[in-house]
Amino acid sequence: MAKVVVMPKLGLTMTEGTLVTWNKAEGDEVKAGEILFEVSTDKLTNEVEASDGGIVRKLLVDEGDVIECLKPVAIIGSADEDIALVLKDLAASDGSEEQSDKKIYEEEVQVDKVIEKKEGRIKISPAAKKLASENNIDITLIEGEGPQGRIIIKDVEKYMENSKNKVKASPMANKIAEESNIDLSKIKKDERIMKEDVLSLCKNNEISEVNYIEKRVPMSQMRKIIAVRMHESWVTAPTVTYDMKVDMTNLKRLKDVLKDVCKITYTDLLVKIVSKVLLQFPLLNCSINGNELITRNYVNMGMAVALDEGLVVPVIKYANEKSLEEISTEVKDLAKKAKSNQLKPENMTGGTFTITNLGMFGIEYFSPIINQPEVAILGVNKITETPVVQNGEIVIKPLMNLSLTADHRAVDGSVAAQFLSKVKEYIEKPELLML
Repeated sequence: MAKVVVMPKLGLTMTEGTLVTWNKAEGDEVKAGEILFEVSTDKLTNEVEASDGGIVRKLLVDEGDVIECLKPVAIIGSADEDIALVLKDLAASDGSEEQSDKKIYEEEVQVDKVIEKKEGRIKISPAAKKLASENNIDITLIEGEGPQGRIIIKDVEKYMENSKNKVKASPMANKIAEESNIDLSKIKKDERIMKEDVLSLCKNNEISEVNYIEKRVPMSQMRKIIAVRMHESWVTAPTVTYDMKVDMTNLKRLKDVLKDVCKITYTDLLVKIVSKVLLQFPLLNCSINGNELITRNYVNMGMAVALDEGLVVPVIKYANEKSLEEISTEVKDLAKKAKSNQLKPENMTGGTFTITNLGMFGIEYFSPIINQPEVAILGVNKITETPVVQNGEIVIKPLMNLSLTADHRAVDGSVAAQFLSKVKEYIEKPELLML
């Protein structure tokens, strides 16, 4: 009996997912446990396995489509099975509420394995590769517009449509020609047209005007999630950002002393310090639920990690109970998983406070946006050698600015100031960590 595969619900808060890649094409055989497709949701990409084997009879959605949870995406059945009735039922139920007597089965999925990005090869989906092979198309000539530059079916179809005029050109030549409004058919060449040919034609035609190009680029799933959450935070929380300079001399000295024991970073030290101080200021570590404040006697520290495609915030659970070495190990492990797309949902939930560091980019002041439902976030800035007056003399000190953004519904200015002052005290007197 044919089975309808639906977009799985991978978490309690998931409402939709982006089907990134089909790993099987129509007509392919799929075995139980094989990867059927890849889905991106909440900044993570997961592989979805088929629970039963069969032939992929119909793919109902395209790569890149955003699908609501439990909506049909494919039909799997036997090779000679008539699926016309299944397709008719799906068409009839499209846009209406699910009926209890409809026989739509949700495939069991396993999402423990997270996709690892492979380097050194052309990224192309199996369906796109099959279409290219059937039409004797060199995939190196196709420009991928899927996630991370992956070639998907639409890219192959676009290439086939553009190739009807028999003009063979490199991707760069096509790009330059498009931006300069050059008709490649005017270039008479038996071999493949290269960028030099297009540039030569531009020069011969004395094209001097600058072409200003605007393009509409769809947001990635990660960027859409970031946009929604940042807007939600911005309109929900009345925030104030508080700045305070701290002297990093002693913390820098401690870091140098510990480097022979383990490679401690400033982020590790700040996670340790802030986790300790937060227990003394529970309002900075709480969340708001209606007319109630939810306070905690533990700290789950979020750590913002920048990726090419966006921002993720893995969480160090119960950071206040961990040693500096344990924190350092976990920070490195979570950062590595984030950059290799190996984070799991449990690595990114439950945060109570977040630290974000832009110091390595030379930033000296900024106003970070709170990661809801938290009520505060600490921005870490560049360490700058600064002349200061000490005992009537000018000396050079490594100073750093801390930028604390707090939700004024829960945190008054005096509380935020006291919190920053206590963090400053621990930074300038790190021996207090021993107490």
